[in-house]
Amino acid sequence: MTAIFVFCLLSILLVLGKVLRTLIPLLQRCYLPSSVIGGFIGLLIFQCFPQLIPAEVVSAVGKLPGFMINVVFATLFLGVVTPPIKKVVRVAFPQLCFGQILAWGQYVIGFAAVGFLLLPYFGVNEGFGNLLEIGFQGGHGTVSGMAESFEAFGWEDGVALGYTMATAGMLLAVIIGIILVNWAARKGHIQNIRRFDEQDKLQQKGIYDKDERPAAGVQTVYCDSIDSLAWHIALVGIAILAGFGMLHGMQWLEEYCFPGAESRVLKGFPLFPFCMIGGLLLQKLAQRVRVHNLIDHGQMQRVSGAALDFLVVSAMATIKVQVVLDNWVGLLILIVLGTLLSLFMVVVVARRLFRESWFECAIAEFGQSLGVTATGLLLLRAADPESKTCATQAFGYKQLLHEPIMGGGLWTALALPLLYKLGWGIMLGISASALIIWIIAATIFIRKRSA
Repeated sequence: MTAIFVFCLLSILLVLGKVLRTLIPLLQRCYLPSSVIGGFIGLLIFQCFPQLIPAEVVSAVGKLPGFMINVVFATLFLGVVTPPIKKVVRVAFPQLCFGQILAWGQYVIGFAAVGFLLLPYFGVNEGFGNLLEIGFQGGHGTVSGMAESFEAFGWEDGVALGYTMATAGMLLAVIIGIILVNWAARKGHIQNIRRFDEQDKLQQKGIYDKDERPAAGVQTVYCDSIDSLAWHIALVGIAILAGFGMLHGMQWLEEYCFPGAESRVLKGFPLFPFCMIGGLLLQKLAQRVRVHNLIDHGQMQRVSGAALDFLVVSAMATIKVQVVLDNWVGLLILIVLGTLLSLFMVVVVARRLFRESWFECAIAEFGQSLGVTATGLLLLRAADPESKTCATQAFGYKQLLHEPIMGGGLWTALALPLLYKLGWGIMLGISASALIIWIIAATIFIRKRSA
């Protein structure tokens, strides 16, 4: 019965979020997702009327994001036939430099702020240094995927703080991002923008006109053999199983090779990065045996999108408010510093790094650096609604190289165990070194292009 209540409750919250977004113009202008609005409603209900929701239901809602993130990451490469790596690097290199500088910069800011300020003066947990990249770039999904890692190292409060960081990042990304888009339009940096007031009423409410509704994907198998959606969900399950096998195999190998070690790097390592690898391997296998045409990325995107909506609404609804209030100073400092870094990159660095369409390329990275990939695409669509610039392709190609590492990739998952094993000082040195390498790479690229 608990599972039924959880599903019904989250469904109600999502529908309420969509209804409110449809009725309230301010929410439309802020481009707030219905899952975020529904999550706020759920948070209010859970905090103000705890007697209305059974404790076991609240507990089950809190565990749901940790599963849903595996679905999201398993779908990333399923149905995607990647172009030659040389073409990806050639088109996406400046975009990749920009994104990597932002991501490593967030780690540098986080570890430096914790080591020199928050740890000695506010007594925060050392893991605070990871929250900026996990919450901003990774978002609610990555935080939920890291829940077992936080718990394994005795810092369960990191989950609530991560959700708060992710929520703040998403809101700041959308609000500041739209302000930046309007600023760029006034300055003449972009010409393809379609302002909110120029959209028709249905577009403002986030509803397709009945004559312009796009397909949600392509059915690749006949339904009398297996429903096409069931087929794609089953493939996601296989990708997750492959990831589960890889993770536990590596944990067993580490335990076998280092039987007496007190601390292990893979202790508490999250599952979702391996689900991404499992999906990639499954896609490569399908290409090798020439059945990849049975996997439609459009349907995979719908599976991923549905999982992400349920993930966000359940994550936000179960934020522990008292934990946030106890750590609000540290959170505020990281949020301000992280936002200033992203603004500096857009306003100052972007026009030097990108040869053409510098603002469109930069605003996508701004959205991702604060509020995950979906927010970056939302802001890019606001600045370039018809994809007339090179930004959409460059951003998409860059994701093929960036996602496996940062923003919920392997380094994001590995950084937390390494922090507790090596300490914030060494992690700051590693992050600063990586940041310097990417700054040098970007500088060389700019000079070579100008020569």
